[in-house]
Amino acid sequence: MMIGTPLSNTATKALLLGSGELGKEIAISLQRYGVEVIAVDRYANAPAQQVAHHSFVIDMTDADAVKALIAKIRPDYIIPEIENIATAALTDIEAGSSATIVPNARAVQLTMNREGIRTLAAETVGLPTSRYAFADSFEQLQGAAESIGYPCFIKPTMSSSGKGQSRIDSVDELEKAWQYAKTGGRTDTGKVIIEGRVDFDFEITLLTVRAKNEEGQIETHFCEAIGHRQEDGDYRESWQPQPMSDMAWQTAKSIAKKITDAIGGLGLFGVELFIKGDQVWFSEVSPRPHDTGMVTLMSQRQSEFDLHVRAILGLPVSTRLETPAASAVILSAIESDCFVFDGLEKALSITDTEVRLFGKPHALINRRMGVTLAAAKNVKQARENAVNSANLITIRSKAN
Repeated sequence: MMIGTPLSNTATKALLLGSGELGKEIAISLQRYGVEVIAVDRYANAPAQQVAHHSFVIDMTDADAVKALIAKIRPDYIIPEIENIATAALTDIEAGSSATIVPNARAVQLTMNREGIRTLAAETVGLPTSRYAFADSFEQLQGAAESIGYPCFIKPTMSSSGKGQSRIDSVDELEKAWQYAKTGGRTDTGKVIIEGRVDFDFEITLLTVRAKNEEGQIETHFCEAIGHRQEDGDYRESWQPQPMSDMAWQTAKSIAKKITDAIGGLGLFGVELFIKGDQVWFSEVSPRPHDTGMVTLMSQRQSEFDLHVRAILGLPVSTRLETPAASAVILSAIESDCFVFDGLEKALSITDTEVRLFGKPHALINRRMGVTLAAAKNVKQARENAVNSANLITIRSKAN
C-alpha cells in the first residue's frame, strides 16, 4: 500500500459523504496515515469538516451534485457515513472511476435501506430475525400489523438513530406511527417495515472487521461484544465487553461473518444482534463505525475508527481489548445556535474518564452533542463513571 502526501500531487484522497461525529473520528484516523480528507455534508461546519483538509456543502441526495463533486475531487476512497445520500449514483461512480467505494456500492445501497438488508439477511443468507413485513400504504400496514401481532415496531426503511420509529401496542396507534415513519426518517421511500417484538435479554453491537492478511487474503476479525442501552431507538450508553454464554458468542460471530461475507468489501461493520440465553437474532448492520462503538476510543488499542481506516487502506488490524470501558451520551436540553458547555472540569475529575465534544454548530433538544468515556476494572464501575461524568456536563445558551 502506497500513501502520498496531503495537499500534494501524490496525495491519497478520501472523500467522506456525511461529516457527523463518526465521520470526524474517521477523518482523524485517516490523517494519522497521511490521507488527504475531504468532508461533505448538507450544512456547513459539520464536525468532520472542522478537522478535514477540505469541506463542501451539497445536497447529497442529488445524484448529479454528488457525481460532479467526485469528478472534481477525484478521490481514491469514497466513504459514506449517513443514509441520506444518492446511493444509486454510487453504482455509476464505482463503474466509471478508479475510486473505491467503502465497502462497495452494492453494500451501501443494501444497508442504507432496511428493505434491502433485511431481505438479504433473512431470505438470501437465512439468518434468524424477528417477524417482519413491508407496507407502502396504510391499508397494507394495518394488515401486516394484524398478522405480526402486538406489540410491534413501525420504522421507515431509511433512517437512523431511532428517527421515525414507533413501538405500537394497539391498532389505535397505527395512524400516528404511519405518519411519523413517513416524515421522521432520513428519506421517505414510500415504504415502512413492521417488525415483531423479539423477547431478548439484551442487545449487542458486534464490530466486525474485514481486512487483508499478509498474503492479501480477506480475514474476518471480531471486537469483544458491546452492550448498549437505547431510548426511543437511539443509544444512550454503551459498554464493552458484554458478557454472554459461549454458545451465544460463537453464534453471534457466525451470524456476523455470514452477513458481512454476503456484503463484501473491506472495512468495519456494526452488526446489531438480539441475545436471549444461547439464542441470537440478527437485527441490523451498518457498513461503517457504529455510534455505540464510540466506547472503543477508550477500551481498545485500535478504536473502531482506526480499524475501519486500517482495513480500508490494506493495513494490519488488531481488535484486542485493553480495558473494560463505557460511554454515555451528552444530550442537549435546549435549542440554540449560541451555546456553551459547563462542567467539564467536574466531569473529568472522575477517575479515568475522557470527554469528546462533537462540535456540532446547532444544539437541538435531545440531540447528541458529545460523549463521555470511562475505563475501570469492570463494566459496572465503568458505566457508573461514564454516566456520572455525562451528568456533570450541561449545555446552556449564551448571549451573542
